[in-house]
Amino acid sequence: MSFSSFGLSEEITRAVLDCGYSQPTPIQTKAIPAVLSGGDLLAGAQTGTGKTAGFVLPILQRLSDKSVKRASGGRPPIRALILTPTRELAAQVETSVRDYGRHLRLNSLAMFGGVSIRPQISRLRGRIDILVATPGRLLDHVQQGTIDLSRVEVLVLDEADRMLDMGFIRDVKKILALLPKQRQNLLFSATFSKEIKTLADNLLNKPTVIEAPQDKVTADKIAQKIYAVDRHRKRQLLTKLIKQDNWHQVLVFARTKRGADRLAKQLSQDGIRTEAIHGNKRQTARTRALADFKASKVQVLVATDIAARGIDINALPHVVNYELPHVPEDYVHRIGRTGRAGANGEAVSLVCVDELKLLAGIEKLLNRRLPRETVNGFEPDPNAKPQPIENGRGRGAPNQAKRNAGSSWPAGRKHGGGNSRPRHKTGRGRTRGAA
Repeated sequence: MSFSSFGLSEEITRAVLDCGYSQPTPIQTKAIPAVLSGGDLLAGAQTGTGKTAGFVLPILQRLSDKSVKRASGGRPPIRALILTPTRELAAQVETSVRDYGRHLRLNSLAMFGGVSIRPQISRLRGRIDILVATPGRLLDHVQQGTIDLSRVEVLVLDEADRMLDMGFIRDVKKILALLPKQRQNLLFSATFSKEIKTLADNLLNKPTVIEAPQDKVTADKIAQKIYAVDRHRKRQLLTKLIKQDNWHQVLVFARTKRGADRLAKQLSQDGIRTEAIHGNKRQTARTRALADFKASKVQVLVATDIAARGIDINALPHVVNYELPHVPEDYVHRIGRTGRAGANGEAVSLVCVDELKLLAGIEKLLNRRLPRETVNGFEPDPNAKPQPIENGRGRGAPNQAKRNAGSSWPAGRKHGGGNSRPRHKTGRGRTRGAA
């Protein structure tokens, strides 16, 4: 099947080919016809499935259809609104809009915080057909009276699960109240939690429901490995692995913003050029760090889960879970950033005794036991007791250790060697709506 088989215009299919794509992904095969039909859509799709093109291409087709009569008079309206949870994702989606719409006479704008609002106000005085925005900055414009959403024809909630996780539900509801009742609604989410189903019930009208194949298949194609290590020796082990195996372009996941900053500082002190990205960083710093990472000027990028949304590197060779996520599906999302487009990928997790229950949840989701290794000199203490795990919102309750941790590590396969002094503690604190 080709993109032209969907009935997309020659200008759009030519742009897709210009971007190097010839065959649609499974989610695109299902989503594009559904969106072109004009009905509402509930789509289960994770990062790396091609979901962005799944809604951008048909939106471009609908908005460029000259056979559809539009209201005349007044300032040209914003006709499509795409809401995203993070700045990076907003920028990435808007780039896709421009890439796929390069041969069309449609204008787009990425709107997010962390940068001056004045250039955005200036752009809004002209014609903007497609607006890609984060909820907070969009409401800033609403309060200042610089934007009119009363003629939006298509609304997209991208990565709606993350939107809810970040506490944006109130902002989203405020935005929905500003939109016309007659519109097409598209909701994309990696998971179908109770909260997502409730949101869908209130937002969507008899939607088509589609779901991309789960990332378990993708995960099976990625070389995954668990290194058993004590919590206070994770950083030294990570430094050893990076240097010993000469890793480059390493995306490392930390649970908290403060923990990401501390780890980046420690790795830099170890002689590894490292940057951290999270919600407390200025947008210019986040953009620069990501650009340097993509250009291999930065060897390691330490990120929180939410800040990592929007990181799209086709040939990313290494993903490291410095700390396991609390939600098993997030593990799959993390490692799905490597091994794309047929490239080889490796996902390494540094796991201490506190995280054994989290590891068990991940393996249950994957329906497989992940291979364990230990590094000479970094063997975990078999008598170590689990401690509470911070969840990014403050310290866990005292009994959280029992819920999150198992009893002790079994003996594992040896790997390499190493020697280092112990340091420990992890970062704490999380700002609502940012990461």
